[in-house]
Amino acid sequence: MKRFHVHVAVDDLDANVQFYSTVFGALPTVLKPDYAKWMVDDPRINFAISKRGLKPGVDHLGVQVESETELSALREQVAAAEIAAFDQTNTACCYARSDKYWITDPQGIAWETFHTLESIPIYGEIQRGESTACCGGAATGSSESVKSGACCA
Repeated sequence: MKRFHVHVAVDDLDANVQFYSTVFGALPTVLKPDYAKWMVDDPRINFAISKRGLKPGVDHLGVQVESETELSALREQVAAAEIAAFDQTNTACCYARSDKYWITDPQGIAWETFHTLESIPIYGEIQRGESTACCGGAATGSSESVKSGACCA
């Protein structure tokens, strides 16, 4: 079963943890000094916040899947529609190791589709101040950078 994913960049993590904990009626499932995540079942959502975005606001959207089979099926749909995508396997991001791919919608919003393989003790390879959406080109709507693999190089 799939889970909708939203990642919001925030300036004040503590204030936002308090706010979203109230909204969701639960404490974060994952809480780190620079990151928090809620795995909510109703509605089924993976909602994450971090202090790692370029500016406060929606960093990226996505779909989390539970299996490699689901990830492959969604990736095939994207390929059939000839939407440029950037694939990443066994990548570290948001305190997890995942297989994923990135696309950009017509508005320039980065979309991440991913299958989480395991939790890890580090945020990942992204440095503070970079977009948490790995593909900087994807986040800005540049399909050429996604096609060429220039992002996340």
